[in-house]
Amino acid sequence: MTTNATIRNTVFVYLLIMNIIGFILMGIDKHKAKNKGWRTPEKALFLASLIGGSLGTWLGMYVFRHKTKHWYFVIFMPLILILHIVLLALFL
Repeated sequence: MTTNATIRNTVFVYLLIMNIIGFILMGIDKHKAKNKGWRTPEKALFLASLIGGSLGTWLGMYVFRHKTKHWYFVIFMPLILILHIVLLALFL
C-alpha cells in the first residue's frame, strides 16, 4: 500500500469514527433533554463537529430534531461541514 493510500485510509477511518461520535452525542443530548438529565455542553457538540464529526452532528440535529431552533447550530454546523469538504478536496 502506498503512503498516500495509507493516509487516505487513516483519514477516512478517523472521520468515520468522529462522525459516529458526533451523531451519538446529539442523540444522547436529545435523550437527556427529554428526561431532564445532565446535558452535553454546546461547546462539546461544536468541538466534536470541528474535529471531524461535522456530518454526524449535522445529521444528528435533524434525525433527533435537536438544536434545530438554535440559529447558531443551524448556520454553523453546515458551514463547518462545508469547510471540511473543501479541506478534504484540497488535501486528499
